[in-house]
Formats: sequence, C-alpha cells, structure tokens
Amino acid sequence: MGRAFVYVIVGGGVAAGYAALEFTRKGVSDGELCIISNEPVAPYERPALSKGFLLPENPTRLPSFHTCVAANDEILTPKWYKEHGIELLLGTRVMSVDLKRMTLVSSTGETISYKFLIIATGARALKLEEFGVEGSDAENVCYLRDLNDANKLATVIQSSSNGNAVVIGGGYIGMECAASLVINKINVTMVLPGAHCMARLFTPKIATLYEDYYRAKGVKFMKGTTLTSFEFDSDKKVTAVNLKDGNQLPADLVVVGIGIRPNTSLFEEQLIIEKGGIKVNSKMQSSESSVYAIGDVATFPVKLYGEMRRLEHVDSARKSARHAVSAIMEPEKTGEFDYLPCFYSRFFAFSWQFYGDHVGEVVHFGDYEEGKVFGAYWVKEGHLVGSFLEGGTKEEYETISKAIQLRPAVGDMEDLGREGLGFAETVVSQPVVPEVTDVQSSVMVRQASIRVVVMEKPLHVWHAVTGVVVAASVAAFAYWYGRKRSRKW
Repeated sequence: MGRAFVYVIVGGGVAAGYAALEFTRKGVSDGELCIISNEPVAPYERPALSKGFLLPENPTRLPSFHTCVAANDEILTPKWYKEHGIELLLGTRVMSVDLKRMTLVSSTGETISYKFLIIATGARALKLEEFGVEGSDAENVCYLRDLNDANKLATVIQSSSNGNAVVIGGGYIGMECAASLVINKINVTMVLPGAHCMARLFTPKIATLYEDYYRAKGVKFMKGTTLTSFEFDSDKKVTAVNLKDGNQLPADLVVVGIGIRPNTSLFEEQLIIEKGGIKVNSKMQSSESSVYAIGDVATFPVKLYGEMRRLEHVDSARKSARHAVSAIMEPEKTGEFDYLPCFYSRFFAFSWQFYGDHVGEVVHFGDYEEGKVFGAYWVKEGHLVGSFLEGGTKEEYETISKAIQLRPAVGDMEDLGREGLGFAETVVSQPVVPEVTDVQSSVMVRQASIRVVVMEKPLHVWHAVTGVVVAASVAAFAYWYGRKRSRKW
C-alpha cells in the first residue's frame, strides 16, 4: 500500500510551514504536496514556546501561533492546509528513506513516493544523559523544543509558584525561560559553564549588562561550573541539583537548555554531511538532485562568511524554506541563496537583533549606563562584518542590516565607537563605490584600451577616405583644367 506525491516535506516545524505557503504561491496543485510530521499539530512558530506560551496571564495558545503569523502573513491552520489540497500526516514518523528509489516508509507502514523531497527535520534538544547525567525522565525536569515540552513546563511552573528553579545553560532557551520563570514568581538560579551568558554571541560587556538586569530581578548566576547529578525524593522527583564545583542548589523545577543536535540520522548514509548538517548548494539542493534541505538541518554556503555554515535560528529556517521552494518550482528564475545571518531575541523589556558575523575586533557604542539603546560592531580585516543592536527601531535594525551587507571599510576604530549608529546610517545613505582590486584594475585598463582602439579605428578610416576624396577631386580638376588650356591654345 502506498501513495505518490510530487513534493514531500519531512518535518513539521517552522520551515515546513513557510515552505507550504510558498508552494501555494508558486501554484502547487491540489494533491501534489504532502507534509509528514511526528508532532500532533500543524506547523507553528517555535519561538512562542519560550515567550508568550509561558506567561502566567493570558498565555499564548494554538491556533494563534501557527505559521506564518510571525511574518504578519496568513495563519496556516489545519483548515488552511485542507482548503489548499495539502496532505498533513501528523503524529507520523518517517522510519526509512530510499533516496535512489525516491520513496520513504512511515511509522504506519505506508510507502510514499515523491519527485522532490524537502528535508525539514530540524534538530532535537541535547539530553543530560548524553553527558553522563541521569534524570531527564523526572516529572520536574524540563526541556523546551516542541509543544509537548512546553505543555509539561507550563504545568510544572503552575505547581512551583514561589519555589526554586534551576536553569542549566545560558543560551537562548536559558535566558528566555529564566525571564518567564521570574514573571511567574519563581526564584531562579542559572548555571553557566562559561564566564557569561550567550557566550557564542555576546561580548563580556553586553552580557554583563543583561546579567546585571537579571540579578536586579532576583536571578542568581553560578558560572564556570556544570551539573553533575540530581537528588531525588521517594517519588523520583528532583529536590536538588549537584554542581561540579561542589555546590548544591534546591530545586522544585529544572529547565535544561544545553544545545541541540540536527536530525540527520535518516540521511547520513545517503547524503553528504558537513558541519553537523546536510550539505546543500546555494539552491538548498543536496548531493541528490531531487532532495533539498532547509532550516537547522542544512549546511549551506554563506557568502558573507565565504564558507559553509549551519545556522540555528528561525530566521534562517523561514528564508531557506522560501528559497528552496522557489528553486524547485521556478529554477530558471531563482538565483543563489544570498543570506545575511540574523539572530534576535526578547526577554523582559529587552529586544535585540544581530546581523552578520561575530569575528574580528569589537567596538561598543551607545548607552550602556542606562541600558536602553546600545550595540556593538565587529570589524575584520578593515571591514564591518557584524553588528548588534539593543532597543532599536524597525528602521534602525534595517539600517544596520544594510550596512553589514555593504561591508564598508572602517578607518579609525575609536571614531567608529563615537559615531555608533551614525556610522551605519552614513554608509547606507551614501552611494555605493565598489572596492577595486588589482585584478579588477588591470581589467579596467584593458577595457579602456579596447575602447580607445574602437574609437580610433573609425577616425583613421574617416581620415583616409577624406584624403582619397580630396586627392581625386584635385586630380579631376587638374585634368579638366589641362584639357581646357590645350583647347584654348
């Protein structure tokens, strides 16, 4: 028993939803597209889980955050998929894939064939057991990757009011969940393995400002240490967290945010894997021409970096999904995926955005004393390659993103810090003068020489023709004049 579709998307996260919308806009016909997801609900905006979903009052619930509401676009409810003739196989896992035969087998035993396959399997949360710590199955130990995780966390939060929570990790999940826990009137201690929060992106100065704000809200930080084990009661519920530095923290709730791992296991023997993800080209196409990969699971060429990268952020998932669908449906009209890396987050009253790459020298700017509008620039080999901004307006965020795309030259680093946002605004407002390399310069000289030759050749011809005409005229006049004189004499 089996079915056939033209397009199949494996995975039902953010990327799948945005791909589905793009398919309909490109003219997919009823019955051509199938989405297979092991989640029981249609694709939704995952960032909502660590923000509005955990609020104590009027929490966000489905269907309000189905894709593609975050892009101020249509909300793709199950009814929307049905109306557009898209098959949604929910609560269904793909057990095996044969990319050569273009078929896959689902957990229901059904064989599904396709002409084009889009891998949008995303990533899974890393478990404590992978680091030698048991206890993930305890009722008050929570992760946050999907709707089931969010429901469990929301339930434990309700029973932990005025209690103690330990957050393991200081990345996106750690920072956003810690803020939500404080809002729910829970005492929070964050355990960080490094010197500061968001270590992969924040500079120490940026991190310090946010950490000071969290401390003012009652959050405690335990840095340079890790979780080693739990203490349990007779019901196998965690009562305390033991740390590597010897400290023990009381715990009514534990939130674990220690990273993710791309879901590539189905494809590792059939596709090229690079930097943890499925390697694709600038069309999001894998080493199998009929197979594409998008979102967290894809490793693709990033022009700004000049190398292959796998990016873990919802912005990349949305945009790579649209591009892959365009490349499939309209290959002759679709260029390379020229993506500007973008990361952002919100917690408490803060809201920040980052564009580009965080390498090279760092220059901070803005009001770090008041903590309202501040940021940083990253400069590599004399050019602006990255920018962070907290508290900006929509227009200011657009300005720093455009400035990064232009990669302007930076002369004086102190001047850059003093100018702050003004530097990006000046760069964007000025006409672009492309940098000329030595090779480009020699090409321009040759082109200029060719133009001169092309211009000069017609002039020489004109001069020659003119000379011949003049000479002929003189000769004719002399002949006529000579005949006239001879007749007269």
